[in-house]
Amino acid sequence: MAAPSAPASTVPTPFAATSFAAARSRAHGPTAALWHAVEVHRPAGEVDGACELTLCGTLARVSVDEPWPTEARDVCVPCVVLSRPSAR
Repeated sequence: MAAPSAPASTVPTPFAATSFAAARSRAHGPTAALWHAVEVHRPAGEVDGACELTLCGTLARVSVDEPWPTEARDVCVPCVVLSRPSAR
């Protein structure tokens, strides 16, 4: 018997469009609060204000009012690098 395979619609492709939302982490001790990138797979209304796992592995609260990449200066460098098309 052949092994079951995933439906074609759930298999990611290198051509699939990826969208990101900005998310704000909390300050922890000496670590400042930063803006991070979150890969979005749901409508904006479902993720606005929710805590999500960012590209760098931090939990942060999504803010759909802030675009990604953000113009802010306090931005997570690994999230910037990981959200670039060439990094994917």
